[in-house]
Amino acid sequence: MELITLIGAITIFILAIFLGFELITKVPPTLHTPLMSGANAISGITVVGALIFSNTAFNNGNPGSAAWLAFFALILATINVVGGFAVTNRMLNMIAGKRRRK
Repeated sequence: MELITLIGAITIFILAIFLGFELITKVPPTLHTPLMSGANAISGITVVGALIFSNTAFNNGNPGSAAWLAFFALILATINVVGGFAVTNRMLNMIAGKRRRK
């Protein structure tokens, strides 16, 4: 039974990768900043969920593979949030620089 669940989860993950790639490649450049803002919000939710799950799993004394995956998700989502805010800040500074020149 667990093998079927694992195969289903891997299938959904692979389909999500393909769907995400297709969606991102079709987005015009003018919409990248609002989409990045939405991605930061989703990554923030991922950070909170991974923190709660990994904290609960590690405090129980015997962390399994799910706890380590949650910890890995926490690290990746944190990198995504920090990088997204850095890029957004840089873009806002570029816009502010153009306004000062006029």
